[in-house]
Amino acid sequence: MKTKKSQKLYKKALTLMPGGVNSPVRAFKAVGGNPLFIAKAKGSKIYDVDGNEYIDYVLSWGPLILGHAHPAVVKALKKAVERGTSYGAPTELEIELAKLVKKAFPSIEKIRMVNSGTEATMSAIRLARGFTKRDKVIKFEGCYHGHVDGLLVSAGSGGATFGIPDSLGVPVSYTKETIVLPFNDIEAFRATLKEHGKEIACVILEPVIGNMGCILPRQEFLEALREETEKYEIVLIFDEVMTGFRVSFGGAQSYFGIKPDLTCLGKVIGGGLPVGAYGGKKEIMSFVAPEGGVYQAGTLSGNPLAVSAGIETLKILSKASTYKKLDKIMQHLEEGLKDAAKRAGIKVKFYRAGTMFCTYFTETDVIDARTAKTSDTEKFKKFFWGMLERGVYIAPSQFEAGFISLAHTQKDIEKTVKAAYEVFKKL
Repeated sequence: MKTKKSQKLYKKALTLMPGGVNSPVRAFKAVGGNPLFIAKAKGSKIYDVDGNEYIDYVLSWGPLILGHAHPAVVKALKKAVERGTSYGAPTELEIELAKLVKKAFPSIEKIRMVNSGTEATMSAIRLARGFTKRDKVIKFEGCYHGHVDGLLVSAGSGGATFGIPDSLGVPVSYTKETIVLPFNDIEAFRATLKEHGKEIACVILEPVIGNMGCILPRQEFLEALREETEKYEIVLIFDEVMTGFRVSFGGAQSYFGIKPDLTCLGKVIGGGLPVGAYGGKKEIMSFVAPEGGVYQAGTLSGNPLAVSAGIETLKILSKASTYKKLDKIMQHLEEGLKDAAKRAGIKVKFYRAGTMFCTYFTETDVIDARTAKTSDTEKFKKFFWGMLERGVYIAPSQFEAGFISLAHTQKDIEKTVKAAYEVFKKL
């Protein structure tokens, strides 16, 4: 595997950007070594500047569920860009995308487009506070909701704690209204509501945690969240930026049968372009400006390029055959990786939710952030580089989800499983 050009570019990037990257995980700090610089991508493959080809299971961190440069998306983008890149004014395209999202997510009665997942979660929390006239927020350890000051927090000691800033530059005063609880812990949640229920504006969570690998919720945990938030008149927010259209066509809420008050979306609904959205009950969304007093705005929100790519993506996903094909691809990968680990005599825990997955190097059942951290990160580093050398590109962190697309073929899966077996044997 040649990396000379990537290394040269990285040295140059280090003089221009913090860490040489525009998003931390790209720097490969969790696995050591230098990042690859990508030149192009098509279908299930990406190609770096040194000419190496890789089967891609990162897929721009989730949005490319159709694969890279899908012909329908490329055609729509070319058509859109010829008409102008942005107007700062309403378009018919926004209505079309909103209708497609609403069809997939019945809980979304009204929707507001934004430009990123971070914007979506930040705006949804502000809306929940404006609607309830309360300040406190509950989040769960291991769930990432973007780089919002009030959510960049980690738990202190004890079952229910007020947030401690997890980043420099975040004042303690910004996180003192955030309560961090363990994921899947019903008792801790109920105890917290018993003490602070009338002060809490909203509960926000990734219904399947994709920013700690792939941690599945207990059905009874989600049911308890819905039951208790209704009792205390707290807004329940599902952050489906990652799980939306990934766990199922209607997201995790459809798969698990839980209807949140507000939903945050992103990734897939932009078809690979920057996008985000939040929506939910009419009575809550009516508080958003200009209809209500909760202010939120964005010049590029609902821009014609992102919306055009999103429309084409959702049209294909809405076909009955699409998820059958995706599930078949994912099932083959799951069975193959489990079998490869077993034959190689390596202990792993494999989890998947729809087209999201993660292989943890641990013998412990992963049910929350604490158990995820039992994973052997040194083994993962070796696994990552072994796979990369064999032409398979996975997330450069043990604690990130992997993804498949419609473009992945049986040949891709077979090559991936073969590579995994070879690397597992060396571990």
